[in-house]
Amino acid sequence: MSTEFIIGTIIGVIGIIPIIIQVVKWVKKPKLSELMIRLADTGLSTKAHKNILKKMNIILLRSGKHISSEYINSFVLSKRGKEAVFTDLCLQNDWEPTKELCEMFMNSDYPSIRKKYWNMKKEYQKREGSAPKNAEKVEAVHSQPKGKEVVYLSGLLEEHFPKCFNQLTYILKKHRVEYRLLKGTKDIWCKDYMPIQTESGKLIQIRYEPSYLKGNKEWEDSRSDVREVCQLNGFEPVFSNINLDGGNVLLCSGRAIISNRIFTENPEYTDKEQLVKDLSELLEAEVIIIPAQNGDMTGHADGMVRFIDHNTILGNKRSDEYKYWTNGIERVLKDYSLKYIDVPFFYSYKDSKHPNHAIGVYVNYLEVGNLIVLPVFEIEGNKDAEAIAAFKQIFPDKIIETINFNDVALEGGVLNCTTWVHRINS
Repeated sequence: MSTEFIIGTIIGVIGIIPIIIQVVKWVKKPKLSELMIRLADTGLSTKAHKNILKKMNIILLRSGKHISSEYINSFVLSKRGKEAVFTDLCLQNDWEPTKELCEMFMNSDYPSIRKKYWNMKKEYQKREGSAPKNAEKVEAVHSQPKGKEVVYLSGLLEEHFPKCFNQLTYILKKHRVEYRLLKGTKDIWCKDYMPIQTESGKLIQIRYEPSYLKGNKEWEDSRSDVREVCQLNGFEPVFSNINLDGGNVLLCSGRAIISNRIFTENPEYTDKEQLVKDLSELLEAEVIIIPAQNGDMTGHADGMVRFIDHNTILGNKRSDEYKYWTNGIERVLKDYSLKYIDVPFFYSYKDSKHPNHAIGVYVNYLEVGNLIVLPVFEIEGNKDAEAIAAFKQIFPDKIIETINFNDVALEGGVLNCTTWVHRINS
């Protein structure tokens, strides 16, 4: 055997080694079912989950399917199990969970997933389709304005609180709720400085000069210019000189709830009755004044109560509230024939760096269409389970999604504070 032959053989063997390695890698490539197990592993980081989705995508390309980059980038496992994640994958990427697809991802056929998929598809189509035949009757009963609702968020929410932003937008996309980012904002609390929309559809831009931002340069500099924001985002509201935060206005069925902080924010109004009258005309609603919490920096109504319907509100559990506030709210209930439903809250969380946090305030939820996004806090002393049970009982026909929004809540607000729902009247 010549030296040349031996050398040639060695070179040939070396040349095919990379090919052999690639074949081995391909053979050992994890199956979709194995990746699915890892995707539902709560012990892995969100970054690891996203990498798993990317690996799934590579495998799926051979079958002509793919996972959208938007889905991958916004993926958050939360506390979902494997079946819930797979169902969501199918819904968000428009895959029918056929027997073949179930076997690929779940190692077995799941008729229950298929049934759930089609039920949810029908629900989406129902929401997005034409109004039911009895729409007029429903309108008369609920007296609520109809139209497409779009959720607006400050672009700064994505920049400063990406985890909270991704979790929230994931829920919105899951339920086919359109959302958009506001341009030109200086803080994330868009509910406070965006226009108030009356039930007729009119946009009222109030003066946004809250007293609690004064005296602190950093806070004063963070106050958004409402005229600039409206102009940049294509809104043409009616401007009012009344000083009022959007978080202190709750509208429903011809009524508006506002805390008595409105009076100290407008000292030029020496006649309180005149201020209420002007607000009533402006908002096209009967104005109901409730007491603010003495220790609450903002005095916003949306941290205390929310409307359910014309005659019913829900609010922080009265037996756990300060006596002076309970007495004040009881007078309001009597004067306006309002029913009050108690929901849990807690004050126990302390943070010296964030003394004005909103940890424990469940009533600051987001309601859009048939969806309620409810904050849960997942800390010692929480009342998450009680709150979830209460909301499911209060809103049996609504979809209740939960979210840990603590990074934002530490800064003083939760979901209603960071969202502005704009209704496009049909």
